Amino acid sequence: MGSTTTPVTDRRAAVALFSRLRTPQGQADPFPLYARLRSRGAVTPAPWGGYLVTGHDLCAGVLRCGDWLEPDRGWRARQGSGTRWNAPSAREIGNTLPALNAPEHTRVRRAAGSFDRSSIQELGRTVSGIVDGLLDTLAERLRDGEADFADLVSERLPIATIGSWLALPRADWARLRDLTHEQVFTQELLPSASQLARSDAAMAELRTYFMDLIRHRRNRLGDDPVSRWIRTWDAMEPDREQADEGVYFLALFVLLAALETTSTLLSTMALLLVERPERWDLLTARPDLVPAFVEETLRYDPPTHVISRVAGKDLTLGGYEVRADEMVHLMVGAAHRDPARYPDPDRFDPGRDTTQHLAFSAGSHYCLGAPLARLEAQTLLRHLVTRLPRLALVRRPPMAPRVVFRRLLSLDVSYA
Repeated sequence: MGSTTTPVTDRRAAVALFSRLRTPQGQADPFPLYARLRSRGAVTPAPWGGYLVTGHDLCAGVLRCGDWLEPDRGWRARQGSGTRWNAPSAREIGNTLPALNAPEHTRVRRAAGSFDRSSIQELGRTVSGIVDGLLDTLAERLRDGEADFADLVSERLPIATIGSWLALPRADWARLRDLTHEQVFTQELLPSASQLARSDAAMAELRTYFMDLIRHRRNRLGDDPVSRWIRTWDAMEPDREQADEGVYFLALFVLLAALETTSTLLSTMALLLVERPERWDLLTARPDLVPAFVEETLRYDPPTHVISRVAGKDLTLGGYEVRADEMVHLMVGAAHRDPARYPDPDRFDPGRDTTQHLAFSAGSHYCLGAPLARLEAQTLLRHLVTRLPRLALVRRPPMAPRVVFRRLLSLDVSYA
């Protein structure tokens, strides 16, 4: 990947940029800050160690190369007991599918199954019904003048979809949604001690919830995914406790992956739609552009702005020597605005080719739930522009102070 150089860039130079990313202004529009970071080179040393990667092709290459690994359980243990990587919530996340490396990743991914064509078709009917119900509620609230689209639609569609699929009690959905928002801090770049404590508490509650669910489901096996996972793991693992652990980590992964990022995708998509009247008019006239609108949303402002990997051995990346176990942070939000990959990258253009976007990662860790996220987003967008009069943005939405996981805290809309 090029000749090696000695890192001469002062790592501290990026500190100010990351401090600004955490401000309301930086969260509202982080892309000028990403551009400044990218101007320092496609790879630059991170203030806290390791490297930041902003070039699109380098990010894609890392994701597709087997020499770059997930920070798995073994890697986390090697960081030391006093580090954030060994907080209880971080260790728990380290057991879920996205944090595994081959061959364990391959084994667990096969056990998880996939959202194939027939599964998506079946889920499509469920999602369509949920969307119609949520839009009915939104329309009712809009009669009063304005409504929070994020609260009434974006936050509710993913948990209703995955809750129905996993056959989780409806009464539990709101709490599970709140817990996913709390646990996410353990996956942020630089979580504080108080944020990690919130993640630890949320993860402990999630473990208790799903282990109780698995024990209950064992006594009444059905045709739901949790029951199927129990049968699969029982065939793979003779130890009942270990089998239940395997099912728990699959259920946990599916819940976390299905809620946090999909909710953000839906809110971001809706924001892009309502902030410019011509976009609503375009989709009303050209509903065939709905899939392209979703994909351009994923490129323009993806739900996850950073994906981290560690070097499986001494490697070279963008002219820098990266030692084994050193971490690189793939700045996907910046890479998606790389003009070397996307001409005029700051322009939202549903007509552009977005096949190379990295919103769902790439390579062997390509997101298992990507078909479901696309189904929810496309169904919502299609129903929204055909069922409701044009909506308008009431005020700019506040953003959660995060760097890795984007989240709109509200999205107030009204009839135009």
